[in-house]
Amino acid sequence: MYEPYVRMSLPSARYRELLGTAIYVFNSNNSFIIELLLKNEKSINNWHSLIDKNTITIVKKAKETFQSREYITNLFVEIISIRNRIIHSFGITAPYDILGDNQVLSTKYKDGRQQIIDENFLLDFIKKNEALSDLLHDLRGH
Repeated sequence: MYEPYVRMSLPSARYRELLGTAIYVFNSNNSFIIELLLKNEKSINNWHSLIDKNTITIVKKAKETFQSREYITNLFVEIISIRNRIIHSFGITAPYDILGDNQVLSTKYKDGRQQIIDENFLLDFIKKNEALSDLLHDLRGH
């Protein structure tokens, strides 16, 4: 697929929509965690300094602040790992018998395994973020 704004092969509009949604929901949850850190940790009072930190720094602060809710930070760490696979992926021409989409992303794990980032991969990531968002809403109290 091509678009008028780029002369490169692109995945389908559906795939790009899911990819954009995946990135958006992750960024939304990252900001939500920062909001909760600011609310619960009085020594942290600057949103701008936290938003500029890498995600691992946010996780460390969240583990300290939400000690009784370790399942939240564990899910966030799992989501970060999947997000990293998406962000550090590479474009491929997919085999037609695997996907209905010709252009997709693929990722390589440190152990050498490769995985195509297909629609199910993205939908699972989005669902995990939805679950995290629900937990964060419960933690916030409304």
